[in-house]
Amino acid sequence: MNTKLKKLLPDVAKGTHRLTSKEALELFQCSDLALLGRTADAVTRRLHPENYRTFNVDRNINYSNICECRCRFCGFSCDDKDPAGYVISRDEMFQKIEETIALGGNQILLQGGLNPNLRLEWFEELFEAIRSRFPSLNIHGLSATEIWYLARLEKISMEEVMKRLRNVGLRTIPGGGAEILDDEVRMKISPKKIPTREWLQVMRLWHEMGGFSTATMMFGHVESLEHRVAHLERIRNLQDETHGFTAFISWTYQPFQNFRLQKVGSFEYLKTLAIARLFLDNIPNIQASWVTQGMKIGQLALAFGANDMGSLMIEENVVASCGTVFHTTEKEMRDAIRRAGFEPKKRNVFYEIIEETSTTSQIE
Repeated sequence: MNTKLKKLLPDVAKGTHRLTSKEALELFQCSDLALLGRTADAVTRRLHPENYRTFNVDRNINYSNICECRCRFCGFSCDDKDPAGYVISRDEMFQKIEETIALGGNQILLQGGLNPNLRLEWFEELFEAIRSRFPSLNIHGLSATEIWYLARLEKISMEEVMKRLRNVGLRTIPGGGAEILDDEVRMKISPKKIPTREWLQVMRLWHEMGGFSTATMMFGHVESLEHRVAHLERIRNLQDETHGFTAFISWTYQPFQNFRLQKVGSFEYLKTLAIARLFLDNIPNIQASWVTQGMKIGQLALAFGANDMGSLMIEENVVASCGTVFHTTEKEMRDAIRRAGFEPKKRNVFYEIIEETSTTSQIE
């Protein structure tokens, strides 16, 4: 790291200097992890001076694993004619939601493959049924990729798809499907997936409709450091425009079968996390990825820019399909936050605290 940039880091920590893309690239080329961590932690403590750090309880429900996209890195999806293919039944969906609520959950993360047999009307009926039966549940669902696909399937605009889904209960959109927002990278790992411009446009339209979403990044595969910076810059630019992202979540690529690249380690994860906190000065929350890194690194992430531990993940299938499986309980999550020096508090998708004494020890 050059001396000039090193001298700028205290101003970045104080919020009086905004990193340029060139400066962010220099930080990625830096090996002083401790310095990056200290600076990111200073930013986090400025933005979140409270003595607590947060987590939430929800469940990933994958409504179907049939997908036309078949991304090279994905171990979850299958073809339409594959005997392992499924579409979740309404009864199974309701059972999963009931279990989630019983464990203190307040939302579901509903995502699945690009299944040509599931039309927009299928989702409208499903969301209506969920809203009718579980009126207080937040539906956090359908990534930009799924919305883009439904628009193409129905031959209508993405805005029309979102309006119709919003009318039947969709409240927030996850940031999945972003991977690296650069079409050079996307053509190598997921050539059939939503292009960068359209991913950003889905989020822009949703934010303009008054909705909120998260932003994500999956890194450590074929991208360069320049691609990572470009991804962060596109997220920051859109946030400057719409202010609709509630949080940013990054995680490392998990090697799978014929796309078995060398896995990047915790050093690279923590460095990228810290730089994201420094660069994304307009996104309030940064989430740790204990699901891919394990609880100890997830806990350490609270000193490298993260202020949130994410979800308990009552159920998670996509990352697990690549062989990376970490589980936790609410007690373990709370203990990890305490050991990091903070008070644990449960939140909802809007980062509002929803602590309830009666549910703090239900998940053992």
